[in-house]
Amino acid sequence: MVVGVVKETFPGERRVGLVPAVIPAILKTGAEVLVDAGAGVEAGFPDEQYREKGARIARDRGEVFAAADVVCMVRTYGANPGGAGDLELYRQDQTIIGLSEPLTELAPIERLAQTGVRTFALELVPRITRAQAMDVLSSQATIGGYKAVALAVDTLPKLFPMMMTAAGTIAPAKVFVVGAGVAGLQAIASAKRAGAVVYAIDVRPEVKEQVESLGGKFVELPVKAAEGEGGYAREQTAEERAQQQQLMADTVAECDVVITTAAVPGKRAPRLITAEVVRRMRPGTLIVDMAAERGGNCELTKPDEVVKENGVMILGPTNMPATIPQDASRMFAKNVANLLGLIIKEGVLTLDRADEVITGTMLTEHGDIVHAFAREVFELPPLEHAASE
Repeated sequence: MVVGVVKETFPGERRVGLVPAVIPAILKTGAEVLVDAGAGVEAGFPDEQYREKGARIARDRGEVFAAADVVCMVRTYGANPGGAGDLELYRQDQTIIGLSEPLTELAPIERLAQTGVRTFALELVPRITRAQAMDVLSSQATIGGYKAVALAVDTLPKLFPMMMTAAGTIAPAKVFVVGAGVAGLQAIASAKRAGAVVYAIDVRPEVKEQVESLGGKFVELPVKAAEGEGGYAREQTAEERAQQQQLMADTVAECDVVITTAAVPGKRAPRLITAEVVRRMRPGTLIVDMAAERGGNCELTKPDEVVKENGVMILGPTNMPATIPQDASRMFAKNVANLLGLIIKEGVLTLDRADEVITGTMLTEHGDIVHAFAREVFELPPLEHAASE
């Protein structure tokens, strides 16, 4: 059994699917590890570090795909449109592990399936206690929440903390975090540590205690709870969105920084901040839209651009974990290594079809899309024996 890891080809992607520190754990499963030459360099992990931990270095990408039974990467073809060249390297019944955009990109997923590979889409890891150690969405959202605050500190034309100086007292910045999931909670904690006064809002009232435990002030919505499956926020009704937008508009107008993190799996990011709300903000204030990659929570957001409107700056960063590739890779690789430990036993790929983590994460197998919910999203007929049943 050979586990391989390849260099990322998505533009700007500096993370790597496996780091040297997790190699010993993978070797304990009875598998060998083969690393694409230079795969970890962008993240700060040279080939020599992999060798020191017991991995072999391949001559090139093709050698990894030719030899590996399991190939790990950050972005498979589904999440990397430029990765189509890998399709001809895939082998029948080879196992591919990585981010795959399993609920939004049907054509690439169908092409993945047609190669006959077995794909584990890491976005589909179930939100259950025993799968937390494999949850890459949470680990990478933690990085994103921190980086959003770092961007705000660097961009805002005022200081975050209160300062009492001989030149007078400087009031602390007011930060409003929209969405209190993993990214939002990390943004709250990071902004609080930076000295800001932090407010937060979420459609799930039960997160109030978490927000307050981090020092944030929870802005309560006059609507019913909006929690969907797996602890994610569900899509709101038009009436709920209107109520939320009005309450948010009043809070946004009083704040120096707004960090938006609201997202619904498999859907476009909800529009929560309209152009009219932006115009109510004071010149010199800032929006960091973490949902830019999904269309943005702010109406004026443009992915990877800085938009200026009436003196307000709107940042639309995408793939923020890749901007802190070393620690993002460490966390990602630990998640992947935990999944490998579940599916490889004594050097053999062992798939327990009764294990909801395995069946809930498997996207393609034997030439078809086998994940029941993905088939439902793409309006495909159900399979007689879908992997996630």
